[in-house]
Amino acid sequence: MTFRDDAPTDHSPASTESRYRSLFDAVETGFCIVEMVFDGDTARDYRFVEVNAAFERQTGLVDPVGRLANELVPDLEQHWFDIYGMVARTGETVRFENGSAAMDRWFEVQALRVGGPGSNEVAILFEDISLRRHGERALRESEERLRQALSVGKGVGTWKWHTASDRVVADAQFAKLYRVDPEEALRGAPLSVFTDAMDPADRPRVEAAIAASVETGAPYSQEYRLLTADGNIRWVLAQGRCNYDATGRPTDFPGMVFDITDRKSAEIRQAALLALSDRLRDLTDPDEIAYAASEILGQALRVSRVGYGIIDKVAETITIARDWNAPGITTIAGVLHFRDFGTYIEDLKTGRTAIVSNADEDPRTPGASADALKRISAWSFVNMPLVEHGRFVALIYANHERPRVWTDDDILLIREVAERVHVASERVRAEQARWQSDEQFRMFAQTLPDHLWMARPDGYIYWFSDRLLTYCGRPLDDLVGTNAWGVVVHPDDLPAAGAAWAQALETGTTYATEMRIRAADGGYRWFLVRAEALRDVDGTILRWMGANTDIDERRRQSAELARLNATLEDQVAERTRELMAAEEALRQSQKMEAVGQLTGGLAHDFNNLLTGVLGSLELLGIRMAQGRLADVERYSLAAQGAARRAAALTHRLLAFSRRQTLDPRPTDVNRLIAGLEDMVRRTVGPQVTVEVVAAGGLWPTLVDPNQLENALLNLCINARDAMPGGGRLTIETANRWLDERGALGRELPPGQYVSICVSDTGTGMTPDVIAKAFDPFFTTKPIGLGTGLGLSMIYGFARQSGGQVRIYSEVGEGSNICVYLPRHNGPADAIGEDQTRTIEPQATTGETVLVVDDEPTVRMLVVEVLEELGYAALEAGDGAAGLEILRSDARIDLLVTDVGLPGGMNGRQMVDAARVDRPDLPVLFITGYAENAVLGNGQLEAGMHVMTKPFGMDALADRIRGLIAG
Repeated sequence: MTFRDDAPTDHSPASTESRYRSLFDAVETGFCIVEMVFDGDTARDYRFVEVNAAFERQTGLVDPVGRLANELVPDLEQHWFDIYGMVARTGETVRFENGSAAMDRWFEVQALRVGGPGSNEVAILFEDISLRRHGERALRESEERLRQALSVGKGVGTWKWHTASDRVVADAQFAKLYRVDPEEALRGAPLSVFTDAMDPADRPRVEAAIAASVETGAPYSQEYRLLTADGNIRWVLAQGRCNYDATGRPTDFPGMVFDITDRKSAEIRQAALLALSDRLRDLTDPDEIAYAASEILGQALRVSRVGYGIIDKVAETITIARDWNAPGITTIAGVLHFRDFGTYIEDLKTGRTAIVSNADEDPRTPGASADALKRISAWSFVNMPLVEHGRFVALIYANHERPRVWTDDDILLIREVAERVHVASERVRAEQARWQSDEQFRMFAQTLPDHLWMARPDGYIYWFSDRLLTYCGRPLDDLVGTNAWGVVVHPDDLPAAGAAWAQALETGTTYATEMRIRAADGGYRWFLVRAEALRDVDGTILRWMGANTDIDERRRQSAELARLNATLEDQVAERTRELMAAEEALRQSQKMEAVGQLTGGLAHDFNNLLTGVLGSLELLGIRMAQGRLADVERYSLAAQGAARRAAALTHRLLAFSRRQTLDPRPTDVNRLIAGLEDMVRRTVGPQVTVEVVAAGGLWPTLVDPNQLENALLNLCINARDAMPGGGRLTIETANRWLDERGALGRELPPGQYVSICVSDTGTGMTPDVIAKAFDPFFTTKPIGLGTGLGLSMIYGFARQSGGQVRIYSEVGEGSNICVYLPRHNGPADAIGEDQTRTIEPQATTGETVLVVDDEPTVRMLVVEVLEELGYAALEAGDGAAGLEILRSDARIDLLVTDVGLPGGMNGRQMVDAARVDRPDLPVLFITGYAENAVLGNGQLEAGMHVMTKPFGMDALADRIRGLIAG
């Protein structure tokens, strides 16, 4: 195109109008000419005369020319008519901003009158500023919210960043939260000083948002984390907006910050729990559940490590299979000892959560413990015990490599995670248990010979075991249902079986019947069919469980048994005779073996002792004949020693045979053992530790205290010999209630007993040795170190006293031998109140003693002793002669009699007859063994006493004088 200077310009009205029309259509500003409609002086409406192309874009009104405003916008506000009416009347040009709710728009408007006075046309230039106004309103609302938040105490602090100088001026609260000195913050510090407090993961995002807000002028609003001085995390919401000068350059950036930690903690906790629920839903392994929970909890708390461990409360250890660790943190899986890290195990034992914010400062983790914790990245930690059925069994822990204050929200989250893990683990265990139960039932059903089936409460049978289906040769579908099973039952048995099943369903009672069921080969076998109802806790029937037991062979055998029943009694009688004969032969064999063992041992020991007695007496006679009296005392003492050993041997034999002479008295066993303890310690030697465990409130027992002392001393010596290298010997007493079962196992009548147990830590006994331990002359000791009568004597003494002895032993572990004695319902005698008198005996004139014994030698010796003491002595050789003297008028101050007397009257019978006339007569029985006639199955009557043969003459003299003296 070429422009020429001499081209003529078209100034015609048409050309001018065209140019203006093109200009107004091209601009983005809306333009229109309206004609005002008045009602008197009041503008009521206006009609659009002209509009440009931008009009529709700016207003949203289509085809307005020639139409009234109220027609296009029925609810248009009156203030528009008032303003434009004023312009038309006065000709004054106006500029303003106003909004129309009816149009939901804001406009920036310039209006002027077209033409001179009297013209009702108004030209309007306008621009839609709705977006700007909405933004300003949003900012004002945001600022109002900030103001309100600060007014109720939710604001943390305010700041103003002078962008040109990069100086942030902040109040003290803001400075404290960002770990900046308040005075420095008041003077102003670079922005980076404040952003240093941000979590490194959040800082890039926040800095980018600040830069964007400065560049665009958009409001700034960001949520992020701050790392506090105590190692904790605070969530904040920061909001502000950059201000600009007239040239558009940023001048300052004011704002404020809000503490939203509580809200974010709740959100994080909720998110963590939701994530945990999602993870746990598909996990079926308790270890995987624990690890998933550890990972989610560790990430939510932003700590170094989280894990679970199994607790050994006694050993004070934790066993960790697997733990979650943050990047750079080393696992502590394995076994750890709590005491290596402090004393907080005491809190855990009582069920309290151990919370340590700084191991260097907590009194439970002093010195080396704190160093050990820091080495495993646990400078601060939470240990929460998990308790099942009141027992501390496991632990969930959270460790952090730096000091940290653990908030209530942290503890709550840990607890909630622990509870959910527990529920999930229990669910998995329950599912595994159910699977195992189902699998066990399946295996059980397949291995049982019975055919199993299950039915619904209404009798619909829905399951059969494979064994039953195989037997019938039918698929499951052929038999399931209410009555389908009848196809395999023998037609003759079906009515009765069906009736019994119907009755069981109606009453809920056990279903039991016998029927023939067809096998796959077409044959029938007899079955016992039973079913029980499985019920809910309220008794409602859940299902029926049935079993078919094959009794075909049993029914055939029943027929055979019926045939044999006719001859059964004869067979039983014959077999009984054979067994009795065999038993008698065995008993005789055992009796001869025992007698042989007893007589062999007895002959061996007595031959040795008699050799000593006879040899000493023979040499004594030779030396006296030679006049060599210097050796008399030595041979005399040797003969006496051998005789005393023979007497001790007979005592042991009598004890074994339960024929020894006993002097039972109410005895306090604890007091007796206390008096014997020193002797036991000296006897067993320093290598054996002796411990006495005396039961409190021990019952008295009726027993011969001297024999009990001998028995206990024997047991202690045996225990010592079983511990050649030393060990522990324990004497323990206790009260025992033996019911029928306990008494039967000890061959005692039920009742109350006192037990005296001697245990050792020695070599122990084999079952074979225990079985023979009470046999006479049986010993495991080397030749010459034991007679083999110790335990047999103790056994005989216990049985004669109404009690029992039991041995409990394991090889290499030691032995425990317990003596059980019946309780005596009465007080115990004081120990030592019947001690031997030591005063020199001396008879009073006229005191007379009657001696009755069928052995002349014994009578002679007793009479010699009496005469030595100055007593008058009367003699009798049997019970009848003694009774005759007792019934005479002769003075008798004491009766000394044997028990076993010839002539049809024993010593006890003679005493009973004599006491009719002499009720207060003192009696001293001298006997080789204690017959029931003497003891009367209990205590001797008042004034009756016993001495066991053989006895020393000095002991007899002391006893006689003591009895006569009263």
